[in-house]
Amino acid sequence: MAQFDAATTRANLMKQSEAHTGTIVQMMRGQRPFDAALVNAAFAQWADTAQKLPGLFLENSKTGGGNRASPKIWLSKKDFDQKAAAFGKAVADNRDRAKVSVNGLRAAIPVVGKACDNCHKDYRLGKQ
Repeated sequence: MAQFDAATTRANLMKQSEAHTGTIVQMMRGQRPFDAALVNAAFAQWADTAQKLPGLFLENSKTGGGNRASPKIWLSKKDFDQKAAAFGKAVADNRDRAKVSVNGLRAAIPVVGKACDNCHKDYRLGKQ
């Protein structure tokens, strides 16, 4: 049961992150009004995800829950954990600037996105 729970929890965190990213991108494109509360909520969820993720890659959680985790995570766990921490740092370092204005958001998101992508490019499998 722990295997399914960790994998499902990871998948749910990623779905929440993706939903927040969609909202943020709409704001940046002018498709939705800038809303500091929504920006703050996105950054809070991303920070929570960065903090929780390293502990959710248990040895017995390699499958289940719509898992897209690459087996490389378990072979390079220290590097994975460092990338999760770097994502958390990018979120923390850019949160205040992002929630001030759409221009602040446009400056912050590339930094956060790059930190997110740095992990995904090495440790996420493509959609199946």
